[in-house]
Amino acid sequence: MNEFIEVLTRQYAQFTGRARRREFWMFTLINVLVQLVLRVLDSLVGLSFEPGDVMGGGWLSGLYSLLVIIPHLAVMVRRLHDTGRSGWIALLGLIPLINLILLVLLAEDSKPGANKWGPNPKAPAQRLTTPARNW
Repeated sequence: MNEFIEVLTRQYAQFTGRARRREFWMFTLINVLVQLVLRVLDSLVGLSFEPGDVMGGGWLSGLYSLLVIIPHLAVMVRRLHDTGRSGWIALLGLIPLINLILLVLLAEDSKPGANKWGPNPKAPAQRLTTPARNW
């Protein structure tokens, strides 16, 4: 849940840097769950675009989709950066069947070390330590 909130608040439209697999997939999972709940609510409240269609979507799920499209694209681009690829590869998601390649690329492990998009987010944080004093 922390990853979802982090992407929506601090990293809403941040297309630079890198994102770990956990950050991307947790955001995607929670996003899908929220979307499902909103679609059911649309149907129950009568806000569906197609009356009687439980999973067809409606005003609540449509508004939510508009609100999360930018952070979803941003976290996807950062995830591609983490695998050492350009964010422009995200456009593969627009091509039917070829978008499965994008799914595989998003599931790959991080490239070790720093790359042109920043340091590896898996690397341990640099701790500032003071040297030991010999008294």
